[in-house]
Amino acid sequence: MIWQSAAEFWAMGGYGVYVWGSMGVSAALLALEALLVRRGRRHALDVVCEAMDAAEDTQTGGHS
Repeated sequence: MIWQSAAEFWAMGGYGVYVWGSMGVSAALLALEALLVRRGRRHALDVVCEAMDAAEDTQTGGHS
């Protein structure tokens, strides 16, 4: 498609609300996914670090 103005581009032939709305929802979900993955990774690393600390404490008899 060729648009004659920026307003026509944003209107997308009358479907702009649907096009830009779906783009916005997709962008928001991608951002949410990135945040959830980051939080999950941080939680997993915390669990592993706690397990390693607990294993180290049992090997040293609980003395640091």
